[in-house]
Amino acid sequence: MKQFDLVIYDMDGVIIDSEPFWRQVEIRIFGSVGLTLSEQDCLQTKGLRLDEVVEYWYQKHPWPGKSAVQIHDEIIEAMADAITNHAGALPGVLSSLEYFKANRMRIALASSSPMRLIKAAVQKLHIENYFELLVSAEHERFGKPHPAVFIRTAETLNISPEKCLVIEDSFNGLLAAKAAKMKCIIIPDEIGYNDAGLIIADAKLKSLDEIATTLNEW
Repeated sequence: MKQFDLVIYDMDGVIIDSEPFWRQVEIRIFGSVGLTLSEQDCLQTKGLRLDEVVEYWYQKHPWPGKSAVQIHDEIIEAMADAITNHAGALPGVLSSLEYFKANRMRIALASSSPMRLIKAAVQKLHIENYFELLVSAEHERFGKPHPAVFIRTAETLNISPEKCLVIEDSFNGLLAAKAAKMKCIIIPDEIGYNDAGLIIADAKLKSLDEIATTLNEW
């Protein structure tokens, strides 16, 4: 079995089924200032930090009436409500956490989402005690695909990047993990499962239920 000193989970689309809510909320909030987005449009910014998502769309289609900060904050409020009241755990979350715990691997979470949403998610799923560290990219100079959030996670816990395994769902997150010189397992959703770029992942799985079998085979 392949042993790592640290396993770093992404949040959205890995431990909690929040990605559909992100798309719904972005379509609604951006629509309030006249920007019409489709779900396919939203996939272009999957894995990016929210302020970068807002800036991306503002540069393409500047809107009047509301500032970028207002749009950002409205999306955060709507996502906090969605996570707390509607989102649920993705398959294999608890079993994979128990697997890593049983094999004495340290566990952290590093996400592009603001810390408010990270805390809402782990509390909603009652899994906060599994994580030694929660890290948000919100205060990094650059979000994913820049590796800063993963590098900071490893440095905070004094662990070499080469001893880290990242579990991601997005191409931007995968790029960030590989740029940090970490191993990465990708668990994409059905829409992006056949994305050719995912070939750079160390493994591609259907769900977290396959984690133990995959690592036992490495």
